[in-house]
Amino acid sequence: MNTASENVKTYWLYTLLSLVATIAFLMFKPEWFWICLPPLLTYFVKAMRWM
Repeated sequence: MNTASENVKTYWLYTLLSLVATIAFLMFKPEWFWICLPPLLTYFVKAMRWM
């Protein structure tokens, strides 16, 4: 396996973990959910290879 595909898989994993954290924050501390948005969006963009 090459490094690029491993990085993409890692970025997708981080995206899913950030999504779970964002949903958890929305359920339990809705006023703080925006704290999880930068990693969620950044890793999503990297997983899609747009950056």
